[in-house]
Amino acid sequence: MANLKELRSRITSVSSTMQITSAMKMVSAAKLNKAQQAITAMRPYSDKLTELLQSLSASLEGDSASAYGEQREVNKVLVVAIASNRGLAGAFNNNIVKGVRALYENEYAGKQVDFVTIGKKVNDVVSKTHTVVANKSEVFDDLTFANVADIAEELMQLFINGSYDKIVVVYNKFKNAATQDVTTEQFLPIVPVENVTTTNVDYIFEPSKEEIVEQLIPKSLKTQLYKAIRDSFASEHGARMTAMHKATDNATELRDALKLSYNKARQAAITNEILEIVGGAEALNN
Repeated sequence: MANLKELRSRITSVSSTMQITSAMKMVSAAKLNKAQQAITAMRPYSDKLTELLQSLSASLEGDSASAYGEQREVNKVLVVAIASNRGLAGAFNNNIVKGVRALYENEYAGKQVDFVTIGKKVNDVVSKTHTVVANKSEVFDDLTFANVADIAEELMQLFINGSYDKIVVVYNKFKNAATQDVTTEQFLPIVPVENVTTTNVDYIFEPSKEEIVEQLIPKSLKTQLYKAIRDSFASEHGARMTAMHKATDNATELRDALKLSYNKARQAAITNEILEIVGGAEALNN
């Protein structure tokens, strides 16, 4: 059994760690609340924009929608991997690494797979084995639609000029503080919509349907990427809050166990001192 000095030192160390993890949990909880409100408020707009685009596209005759929907033989794939700049979030970053590894080892095996990374943690891993076209981790320093729109425009340009035949986005989709699902979404080309039922309302379109669709597609793609990053951002804080909560609980249990061991060791030391005193007294009497 460790001596009293070692036990006191370990109790102090664990208590300090517990205070840090508890503080990090509260910070993440506050940030999660703000991030959750942002993604919850954005989803109805994103869904309605997609619905409107699908409705208009379905009403067009022929394939007059956009060059963004051009289907090609897939030889070159660009993966947009979204993680975080910091750790201490449980399996949050590792799940993204596993997700992108499954893509290039299974689904896109034998094809050219390059990356755009958003998050230092995933960039540190994939840059060792694959080409990273761009690292956009700084977007988390100022997460605004305008900054994300710039990234989306770069991705659209890479598809239009033929640099890549397919672009996919991999991110953690936020469900709740304890659950984040690794999601892979096709960014480009636009996924063809099937079996879309359009209403019989006689709308007057100004300008034409074709022009409206041409304007909506880039806006929809920018919104799609922004929603994915927002989802990941909320998932990060949820994962970190959960991880710090578990770490605090574990530290509390360890501290209590150390205190029990310390009390037992202290009681044993006192008992031994009493026995030595009694033994010494008996020796003097004899």
